[in-house]
Amino acid sequence: MQTSTPLPRRHDIDSLRVLAFGLLILYHLGMFYVSWGWHVKSAYQADWLEPLMLLVNQWRMPLIFLISGLAVSLMLGEGGRPRMGYGAFARSRTRRLMVPLLFGMAVIIPPQVYFEVLRKQIVEPGYLEFLWRYYSFSGWPDDAFGGSQIGITWNHLWYLPYLLVYTLALIPLAALMAGPGKRFRESFRSLRGLWLVIVPLLPLMAWGYWVYPRFPYIRHDLFTDGYAHAMYGTFFLYGYLIGRDAGLWSELERLRWWSLGMGLLGFCLFMAGQEILAGQNDSATDIAFLFVLYLNRWAWILAALGWGHHLLNRPFRWLPYARTAVYPWYILHQTITVTAGYYLYRLELAPAAEGALLLIITLGGCALIHHYLVLRIRWLGPLMGYTPPRCSTVNTANAPRVYLEEST
Repeated sequence: MQTSTPLPRRHDIDSLRVLAFGLLILYHLGMFYVSWGWHVKSAYQADWLEPLMLLVNQWRMPLIFLISGLAVSLMLGEGGRPRMGYGAFARSRTRRLMVPLLFGMAVIIPPQVYFEVLRKQIVEPGYLEFLWRYYSFSGWPDDAFGGSQIGITWNHLWYLPYLLVYTLALIPLAALMAGPGKRFRESFRSLRGLWLVIVPLLPLMAWGYWVYPRFPYIRHDLFTDGYAHAMYGTFFLYGYLIGRDAGLWSELERLRWWSLGMGLLGFCLFMAGQEILAGQNDSATDIAFLFVLYLNRWAWILAALGWGHHLLNRPFRWLPYARTAVYPWYILHQTITVTAGYYLYRLELAPAAEGALLLIITLGGCALIHHYLVLRIRWLGPLMGYTPPRCSTVNTANAPRVYLEEST
């Protein structure tokens, strides 16, 4: 019986995924120093950091969801049907995402909540007493922490349930686009030049015009987050539609300089538009600002895909090991940052020393836990979003070599 030859791994997509989550970690480090609300805050405010934070704020999560859609596309294949079957695929993805979410909410997230409510003087020092109250779903003040109305939160792990919902919703859609809806996917993949910029903007502008006024905040609440689902779900679908199509990827690479230029122009227009158009509520002004907003967002994503395909589609030696680190680092990083930030604030260090220590502790903590615990304790891997390879022995003296063939 003939077996199909597996398609080569897309190193650029793997690399972009690693870099996108790395940017997420740095972004959360920056949240300790800007004026926007967060779990704990430094005594120092870095005004110079806010424009950089605002620049990446517009496209960092849309890029992650688009890359997630790309990954699902590679798993389902061009036929839209996974080798294991739809039911097994759905169960596999549910287990892969729900297990680390539940473990994270029970073990990883509580320290973030503890230091947040401790800083707000809602509780007295004492972590065990806090845990008893937290696990009992006791009443909390409305502004105690995100999710205080139900007594528990998933904080930065909100991405996992959203991704699961989009993945499960995509399964029947993928089957449809492999059959009757095939022409729709082919039409999207045939977009070139200016059409590749304009056409994907239209649904995003529609969500901004009609959906955002009804759901004006991204709440990270799975059941009342209409605008977030419209936007993130659309970017996830765009990733699935792009898939492996060679012609579209060549076009993304060809347009990489134009995309970068449009991103820079779009961000300048976005910043200017917030000042110039503020308080003007007529429809024409709203549509103009929505065009600028989503042009800025989409252009940066096009630039990331184009430059990533141009520079990163090669088997870097660090990449296999970095793939094993993505989910564990994502799950761990914010708890380490919040904990370290709380205590560094109390030390009253100089701004540069505090920032350097926060960076070192966050990255070092993620690296040590990932390398010496997640990669070596087999049962811990799935709890942290990492599936160990099927092998009988683990060479703990050389963990990176053992884990070069981890599951996707």
